[in-house]
Amino acid sequence: MSPQAHFFNCAEDPMSWCTIESDPGVFTALIEDIGVRGVQVEELYSLDEAQVAALAPVHGLVFLFKYEARHGEEAAAPAVADDGLFFARQVISNACATQAILSILLNCPDVALGQMLRDFKAFTSDFPPDMKGLAISNSDQIRLAHNSFSRAEPFVVEERKATEDDDVYHFVAYVPVNGKVYELDGLREGPICLGQVPEPDNRDSWLKVACPVIQKRIEKYAASEIRFNLLALVRNRIEVYEEQLQALIEAGGSEEQAAQIQADLAAEQQKRENWALENKRRKHNYIPFIIQLLKTLAEKKQLEPLIKQQLEARTSATANAAKPTSAQ
Repeated sequence: MSPQAHFFNCAEDPMSWCTIESDPGVFTALIEDIGVRGVQVEELYSLDEAQVAALAPVHGLVFLFKYEARHGEEAAAPAVADDGLFFARQVISNACATQAILSILLNCPDVALGQMLRDFKAFTSDFPPDMKGLAISNSDQIRLAHNSFSRAEPFVVEERKATEDDDVYHFVAYVPVNGKVYELDGLREGPICLGQVPEPDNRDSWLKVACPVIQKRIEKYAASEIRFNLLALVRNRIEVYEEQLQALIEAGGSEEQAAQIQADLAAEQQKRENWALENKRRKHNYIPFIIQLLKTLAEKKQLEPLIKQQLEARTSATANAAKPTSAQ
């Protein structure tokens, strides 16, 4: 969400972009819905080198943080235009997470983008950053996939501008492109070059450049803000484990090693099933059911007694909590 964000009722304005949950299961399904294959999103709980290395190969990182005006932050000059680098300015509200993910996908030559994104990348290749941002906002396929994960709203909410009291969050992407590591922030004028990939033969060595930058940002806000979210775009873990298992069998590996990989594979498959169920629940509109339930309870004259019972229970709990405890 940009600092100039608006809050829309998506059902009222079909061209708007809804707020969606920052969840790896949501973003993985969104990526698949726009035609990308072989990629999933994983949440990182630390920048520990071992944890990140366990997810190799890592295509890019997405960092969510509470937006604050960059007063006092060192100015960083936009990177020199780099052939093949996709950078889009953020010109729409509520879509910075999806745009950050697209910024990674469209800069990964070894990712199977699918026909729609391949055509989109080719079509926008000569566009300036602001026009690339507009092209994203005008893509029906991307917008519909994004909005399909929005929650059902029971009431029409009037459009309003975000105020200073609102918590506004922003997503920034980190990705290696042509031997350099870039920070792609749609609120800036251009991409920021963080440095060279230190080990060109090690595809994940770029993380040694990106992770310290993210850690520094976390430490800067740690005193006043604890809500951060770090996501990694990685290769489909089921495919990784299946290939590891096949390679182990062909090499005559031990049964113990095979059992461990099979356990990892089973856990990943279960996680995918859980994600699918959670996304199904997110997309389902429970509001008609709830309204009908309330109507039925009212018709049977059970609603008012239930409300009264809950109010009495709450009053009693509040009173008990206010009583002083006796000295031991």
